[in-house]
Amino acid sequence: MEFIATIILGIIAYLLGSIPSAVWVGKSFYGIDVREHGSGNAGTTNVLRVLGTKAAIPVFAVDTLKGLLAALAAYLIPGVNHSAESFGVVKIAYGLLAVVGHMYPVFAGFRGGKGVATTLGIAIAIQPAGALVAFGVFLAVFAVTRYVSLSSLCAGLSFPLSVIFLLGEPMLSVRIFVVFACLLLFYTHRKNIRRLLNGVEPKTSFKKKG
Repeated sequence: MEFIATIILGIIAYLLGSIPSAVWVGKSFYGIDVREHGSGNAGTTNVLRVLGTKAAIPVFAVDTLKGLLAALAAYLIPGVNHSAESFGVVKIAYGLLAVVGHMYPVFAGFRGGKGVATTLGIAIAIQPAGALVAFGVFLAVFAVTRYVSLSSLCAGLSFPLSVIFLLGEPMLSVRIFVVFACLLLFYTHRKNIRRLLNGVEPKTSFKKKG
């Protein structure tokens, strides 16, 4: 029973991550597919650039909730010791399945976003203090530079540093996850890194559209 529940909840986590909030908001309220505009990415940043703040806020909220709820779904597995290392592994695995769903959504032709907000949701579920530090770093860097990509990279780098060295996270699974999350962030932002180095990365501002 426990094994079956674990598999079913894993599938649900992927399907939850596959909810293409950016695509649905763009098509439902603005009549456009954001993947055909701007960077072509189905995420908060591209929605902000193409559709404005009013559209970006709910997209960010939903994408973050996807990671948070997927990770918390591990609590629905019957008979699991919540303090065990294996439970932490399952929480992370479910969250990562949501990220995979966000990047390759079955409900939107497997063309999704980079998973930054969804990864933030996982971080909130497993290490809220570290997530708060990373979010604070993001806001600080964005306030100064107006580069969402640079802000995301700095926040991603601060996450494992704060969790491992500042907060002294004891669980090995969490320490591995925060490092992996940072590396994944840098990998998915490799084009942005090149544009930043070449001085051609566009800045972003909060604005109203439509």
